[in-house]
Amino acid sequence: MTKSGTIIVTGGAGYIGSHTIIELIETTNLKVVSIDNYSNSNEETYNRIKQITGKDVKYYDVNLCNYENTLKIFEIEKDIIGVIHFAAFKSVPESVDNPYKYYNNNINSLLNILQCCLKFNITNFIFSSSCSVYGNIYELPVKESTPFNKAESPYAYTKQVGEEILKDYCKAYPQLNAISLRYFNPVGAHVSGLIGELPINKPSSLVPIITRTAIGDIEQMSVHGIDYNTRDGSCIRDYIHVTDIAIAHIKAVHFILSNKNKYNYSVFNLGTGNGVSVLEALSSFEKISGIKPNYIIGPRRPGDVESIYSDTNKSRKELDWKPKYNLDEMMESAWKWENNLKKQ
Repeated sequence: MTKSGTIIVTGGAGYIGSHTIIELIETTNLKVVSIDNYSNSNEETYNRIKQITGKDVKYYDVNLCNYENTLKIFEIEKDIIGVIHFAAFKSVPESVDNPYKYYNNNINSLLNILQCCLKFNITNFIFSSSCSVYGNIYELPVKESTPFNKAESPYAYTKQVGEEILKDYCKAYPQLNAISLRYFNPVGAHVSGLIGELPINKPSSLVPIITRTAIGDIEQMSVHGIDYNTRDGSCIRDYIHVTDIAIAHIKAVHFILSNKNKYNYSVFNLGTGNGVSVLEALSSFEKISGIKPNYIIGPRRPGDVESIYSDTNKSRKELDWKPKYNLDEMMESAWKWENNLKKQ
């Protein structure tokens, strides 16, 4: 990629944001500026990025729900050519318990960053969305054209609303050029084992729960229901390596900067196209680690979708992107990261 300029990465100290910053540094000529308030991450992430890339990351400690403080960043930084907006709360069960927190943060932060883009004529915008926007789906795999069903959690609803906001902005302001990337289930860690998923709060995603249980930080984990209408009764998800997700963002940046976004708003699924059950994921981890995590079968968890996996044809064709890591490699990288954390 030969273009130059600055990319703002919101939530850059987070799981997917940090891996995307690594790919931006290593594979583009773009300057990266991160914005994060460390509500579920910490500044140490930037030192980890430097260990891998050899480069410092410029960053701001700002809550995007504060418009004035967000605006100051755009006044300071010059030559901003685009924004990748990751910053959001993402725990399904927490959103069920505390919907205000999710509606207030996820929607207001998006509105504020979009208003800054308009004010400074920044036209390229990539939005971190989720397969949760589809709700419970009974025709699989899921295509980008699949209609949304009722959101199963406030978190999922904030992503549905976020996409509607982006569509409305693109209609009202034709100069905007936006993409929503609907992630399926990002897992794993950088192949170096130096950076990975590190939630400050209690983890709600399956793989860090597995690895923390296996290493002894969590005494016992629960499989949330084995009475679903699936092949082994547990929920089915489309797990995808976080570096594959990060690379897809580089492809999306190239796509949008090369004016390939025909309709000024596009959506892409990011998944492998393979459905994996919770019990199958546990089996994969046991195979690569030799450890059987201590788990029990618990009741269903509110907000969980039964089964979902992606149709990947559009992202392969238009973004020229396809994932390269398999499930065992995802688990292996996550376990390497967990063991490195334990040594620190």
